[in-house]
Amino acid sequence: MPYDQLKLSNQLCFPLYAGAKRIVSLYRPFLEPLGLTYTQYIAMMALWEQDGLTMTALGDRLFLDSGTLTPLIRKLEASGYVTKLRSREDERTVVIGLTERGRQLEDVAAAIPGKMAGCIHMSEPEMKELHRLLYHILA
Repeated sequence: MPYDQLKLSNQLCFPLYAGAKRIVSLYRPFLEPLGLTYTQYIAMMALWEQDGLTMTALGDRLFLDSGTLTPLIRKLEASGYVTKLRSREDERTVVIGLTERGRQLEDVAAAIPGKMAGCIHMSEPEMKELHRLLYHILA
């Protein structure tokens, strides 16, 4: 190959991409009983951590644009997990709030991280280091 820099095995992006796809696929059997996709799950985690986020703040937190976030929130609302309310201060601002059903889902979802840890064959120090490095990339 004339361009060594174009070899797939030399790319940082490829194992990140493939690894992310693999991790998301490992979540699927744990999330299907809850009726959630992975992206809906991370939205719910952000709301369990801080209820009442604006759409903009939630999108920023999840690295999602409004074209992805709007239908995701619409589906969570249809499932009865969240509500969308216009801000009293600024009607252009939409605030996402958990419903009682959405809050109760947290109790069920609390077991998922432990189940996932059993699916990923890395030591705890390796997982912590990978976590640190990935957030370093995101920064």
